[in-house]
Amino acid sequence: MAKPKLEIIVLFQNLGEQHRYYMRSPAPPLSGVLLAGLTPDIVDVSLRHEMIRPVDYDTDADFIALSFMDYCSPHAIEVARRFRALGKKVVAGGRYASTFPDRLAGHFDSVIEGEAERVWPQVVRDLVANRLRQRYRAPFAPDLDDIPPPRYDLVEPQYAIPLVTEATRGCPFRCSYCQLNIAPKPFRRRPIPDVIRDLTATEGLPYHKRRLAMVYDNNVGGDLKHAKALLREIAKLEMWAVGLQFTMNCLEDEEFVDLMVEARVAMAFLGMESLAEASLLGVNKGHNVVHRYEEQFRRLRERGILIFAGFMVGLPEDTPDYYRTVNAALDRVDPSAILSSIAIPIPGTPLHAEVAGSGRIVDHDLSHYEGDHLVFRPETVTPDEVLEAYERIPAAFYAWPRVARRWFRLMRDFWTSPHGRRRLVRSPLLTMILLQLTWFQRYHLEHKVRPVLAGERAKWASLAVEEVTLVRQAVAGCN
Repeated sequence: MAKPKLEIIVLFQNLGEQHRYYMRSPAPPLSGVLLAGLTPDIVDVSLRHEMIRPVDYDTDADFIALSFMDYCSPHAIEVARRFRALGKKVVAGGRYASTFPDRLAGHFDSVIEGEAERVWPQVVRDLVANRLRQRYRAPFAPDLDDIPPPRYDLVEPQYAIPLVTEATRGCPFRCSYCQLNIAPKPFRRRPIPDVIRDLTATEGLPYHKRRLAMVYDNNVGGDLKHAKALLREIAKLEMWAVGLQFTMNCLEDEEFVDLMVEARVAMAFLGMESLAEASLLGVNKGHNVVHRYEEQFRRLRERGILIFAGFMVGLPEDTPDYYRTVNAALDRVDPSAILSSIAIPIPGTPLHAEVAGSGRIVDHDLSHYEGDHLVFRPETVTPDEVLEAYERIPAAFYAWPRVARRWFRLMRDFWTSPHGRRRLVRSPLLTMILLQLTWFQRYHLEHKVRPVLAGERAKWASLAVEEVTLVRQAVAGCN
């Protein structure tokens, strides 16, 4: 007898059927491959990432598992409605389902609240036995031992880097905008042998895809002792290139930086977020020290590690002068690439409580909470200044002459430094990564950001007209 079929879909779209945007990402998110690895062998499982291909409503799958973030929740409800109308059982999971499960009740056959490892196998067994419950609650902050390896064999071939895993969960810091601070969990570590097993569970992958990996922790340096031990073990694998995510303070530890070289880390994603001290303090990110950025980034460039830095506009203490001078400041500190966004007051975070408490949220459409829309009224700059900065700063940063200058500085620092290793091999690899990030960010600006900003400017212009009308009506009433 054929097994029933389960399709795991990681949702991504938020602009509606007529305005789909597909992302040129080199690696998939972790959630789908991890869930597939947890799935018991009583179903045939398939995986689809909506960031690169659309949902197929003609699938022959019996069961659908949807994983999604906050901004995808309206879309997820519509996807579930369409699948359920076709007779499919649909299960919801992910951060939004864990944070606001009651808001999804009735839209799905079942909602999973919390981390999937301890409950997902039972969910699948209940699906097959036709005894699915409406709600499954995972234990709070369970240990991370014995998590099966992700199913890399199910990753679409469009992804250049199917090897994605995690070594820790959580972060010791409490940045007010961060989703991790909705009912925060303690920082937890996976056993290092389990992480190494994940990175070697590559059967069926082409050789070149076995040599590239992303470790997707929110902050792999949350426990530097654990991080250093992990890097020593990764170094034994002799990967071609590894990507890590961690906080800026980790760069003050010279041994950690040197061990990244041994582990062949080629790209570091860092939550830089701002070059204004007041803006960082305004979101409780005091562990970032702006006057240390230049030295911290130079250490990485000298070791042949490309810096991919998160960058936000619309933070509480931003000023017009800061927006005017930030491109020059970016040139000075010299990250290789930036990932820009508008600050998002994600529901449930301290930032949302602050902004909502002062009555400044003007857009409650969750599909707009992805970082390309301005959903609240800033206090220290105008909406137009935020929108203009969000377009202008990355456009200037990714202009080809500036990209060329950053590439030259990266190569100069790498080749002239006593810390440089494997220069002939790493130089073309770093060049390729920088070009891919640049192409992606330029594509994103042209095909996603600018169309969204056109609507955002119209929205804020309309709000301004409404406010003027209300003021005039109030004045007329007083007279």
